[in-house]
Amino acid sequence: MQDKSTAKAPANTAAAGVAVPERTGALADLLVLDLTRILSGPFATMTLADLGADVIKIEQPGQGDDTRQWGPPFQGGEAAYFLAVNRNKRSFAVDLKSPEGLAAVRRLALKADIVVENFRPGTAARLGLGYDELSRENPGLIYASISGYGQTGPDAARAGYDAIAQARSGIMSVTGEPDGPPVRVGVSSADLTAGMWATIGILAALHEKQRTGTGQWVDISLLDGSVSWLTYVSSGYFASGETPRRYGSAHPTIAPYQAFGTADGFVMVAVGNDGLWRRFAAALERPELAEDPSYASNPSRVAKRTTLIPLLEGIMATKSTAQWVEILDRAGVPVGPIQTVDQAVEDPQVLARGMVAELNHPTAGKLKVVGCPIRLTRTPAAIRTAPPLLGQHTDDVLTGLGFSAEQIASLRGSGAVK
Repeated sequence: MQDKSTAKAPANTAAAGVAVPERTGALADLLVLDLTRILSGPFATMTLADLGADVIKIEQPGQGDDTRQWGPPFQGGEAAYFLAVNRNKRSFAVDLKSPEGLAAVRRLALKADIVVENFRPGTAARLGLGYDELSRENPGLIYASISGYGQTGPDAARAGYDAIAQARSGIMSVTGEPDGPPVRVGVSSADLTAGMWATIGILAALHEKQRTGTGQWVDISLLDGSVSWLTYVSSGYFASGETPRRYGSAHPTIAPYQAFGTADGFVMVAVGNDGLWRRFAAALERPELAEDPSYASNPSRVAKRTTLIPLLEGIMATKSTAQWVEILDRAGVPVGPIQTVDQAVEDPQVLARGMVAELNHPTAGKLKVVGCPIRLTRTPAAIRTAPPLLGQHTDDVLTGLGFSAEQIASLRGSGAVK
């Protein structure tokens, strides 16, 4: 389904605000068993589902994913948190403590192309759902585990949480104002990063499987993923031996590259090279700044940050955000208003790219969700179905596994499924 904003742009069906029930896309031939909950795993499996995979989410009867209770806010009895990362999936409510329920899930795992789990290491194996147990009978299986610290190392058995990974990875130490305390990133970056790395690992393993016919185990940790984000920050430490510190919205090695207060709000300015600096100075009607040896080159501006930034702050405070955006855009200087979430999801560019979609949910009614950012020209991602009700697809899944109506009724009667 093409994006109506341009005939050539890779499309996401969300761009038209329409959900389609058909399962199409690059991964439409794949079956994914989703044993995850909370955020890291569900984000990974939602991405696979957006790309067309048939994702079957395993949930505990009567309770479901923990995030079904993480509110308010709620919509139609469903927590907004759960609704954020579980679209395009089918919910199979089954008790893994029941031998009959566990057997049904194992049967599903042996049919699956991909299994994703984010239990504490060792838990899936104790259930008979670990990689070693399943791959013996399903050698082509791609099996992804997401945990706090990975499957190896002295802390492998410890429970993992986003905030702890942010803290241990060094991310929090470089987040916040210079004279303030370390600050957690405003979204659960460790969870979301781990989910993205898991998706990348799964796709890499699928590609390798085309050559060998054999699957493999993808081992992802929240801590590893967050450490990977250190990139140039850690490289700077390796090069200099100096411990990186907090710069607020500023950049440690580029100046000016930060937020500035305006007469009515804030803008982010990114003066990434000396040519942009000259344009910026001209746009401020202070061309002499570009000729001043103290500020002429980026290294000199970084070194003189403490005198340069207060000078620029005084100038930027004289006009409104909209005025500065217009002036700097016209000058070719990268700039953007610092938007609140409500402004961001109503941004014309965000809407034109299909990053807000609308779904029909059985209890919440019209439901808005953030779209998929992956644009593929031939097999676009699609937002097809709303996040499922708990156990909404239990009978469908069991029927697909070959259970008869009588067997399904027996499983329901025993409490093994709901």
